Amino acid sequence: IDAEADGTPPWLATLYVPGPALDAAVARRGPLPVPAVLWLMAGVAEALQAIHGAGIVHRDLKPSNVLLAADGPRVIDFGISLTSGVTALTATGATVGTPSYMAPEQASSGEITAATDVFSLGQTAAFAALGRPLYRGGSSVGVLYQIVHSRPDLSPLPDEIRPLIARCLAADPEERATPAEVVEQCRKLLGADAEAGAGPAVWREVRGTEVTIPPPVADPTPVRTLLLADRPPQPGGPDGRQAPERTRARRWRTALIGAAAVTSAALLTGLTWTVLDATNGFRDRGATASGGPSAPGDPSGSGSRSGAESESGGGDPAPDASSASPAGPTAWQAVPYPLQMLTEKNSLALKEPVDREDREGDLRFVCQQTGCALESDTSVVALRYGKPGASLEECRTFLRGADSRRLPLAAAASGSEICVRHPSGDIALFVIQVKSTALPGSGHSFVTGDLTVWRAESP
Repeated sequence: IDAEADGTPPWLATLYVPGPALDAAVARRGPLPVPAVLWLMAGVAEALQAIHGAGIVHRDLKPSNVLLAADGPRVIDFGISLTSGVTALTATGATVGTPSYMAPEQASSGEITAATDVFSLGQTAAFAALGRPLYRGGSSVGVLYQIVHSRPDLSPLPDEIRPLIARCLAADPEERATPAEVVEQCRKLLGADAEAGAGPAVWREVRGTEVTIPPPVADPTPVRTLLLADRPPQPGGPDGRQAPERTRARRWRTALIGAAAVTSAALLTGLTWTVLDATNGFRDRGATASGGPSAPGDPSGSGSRSGAESESGGGDPAPDASSASPAGPTAWQAVPYPLQMLTEKNSLALKEPVDREDREGDLRFVCQQTGCALESDTSVVALRYGKPGASLEECRTFLRGADSRRLPLAAAASGSEICVRHPSGDIALFVIQVKSTALPGSGHSFVTGDLTVWRAESP
């Protein structure tokens, strides 16, 4: 979902998927039923379309690199992927990949193309249907020889999927199905199940028990450390020679405790003045930021009147700036819009309809070679720091001094909260769920999140 190739050290962040790998699921429950294999092939083929669209070949597609998420398969581990149109060699005589799932051209150090991943997709689907690889041998060299010089035995495969897998495993890369053709053929074979969206039920059957994510560990209870531990009294000798030592010890303890008390009092006094200064400064900034033009018919303005009353000692204290809004708390209604997706082709509006298929909304997702950002022609946006779960008042306070309409997403991650202020007074909170910006400028970047809008109309 993000990466920095020029970082020190270079790093890559991937989305955590709470689900088993395909090889683990097959080892636990055995071969998958035909509908599950078709959903698997369609999901992986869609992932390959996005990967190949970015000019990348995976090169190591295999069951352990396919995770079975609740909404379908996810392809992971791009550790040896590279741009298409290059050979498989990374060193003289060395091939890269997993032998049982390599394509013939990959095993023979030929040219690597998108069709190479399609061959691996066919091998992976066959493993899911049979519970074992198609090519088996005593050594990696033997498996590679079979892949290059012989055709696999497809007779054990179910009749429904045998022709499709055979197309994926064609020896000539030009004769293999494309990922788009695989998706379309799977849709035809699934029939009504594809239109009814039966995939989630199939995945629940295959994945087994849902993975339970443990709650976060609670903060440890602080342990109070005494400044001076009490020591049991030492009995004096019959001649009383230890009495002076006890007297000196008591004097030393008394002096230490007195010094600690003085130091603590001074520290508390300093902290008190610091907190008072910070509180007064915050109130001054709040009054300055929220103080606007005076109400019609009030030439002096509420600020000057409050100041005069304060100096004269009469009148009620001025109301807090944050409570002087023309609309009371009940006038703001939080409207949730979960699971919103921003791509480089759509936008989000703070008025209905929120999800727009054009770029005319209030929030746009923009990606260039230098990075990705949220931009707006109408609204102020700011990345909020602090505890999760921002409220309306917290967003309003946080946006009080903000004026930027562009927010780079380099520092944002899953769970980051973005506050938005519209000129109409509407306030919005966008909580990022997934950010995929590892390939800026490719056209395949996106960000998803939950949107909440507090609209300024009176009830």
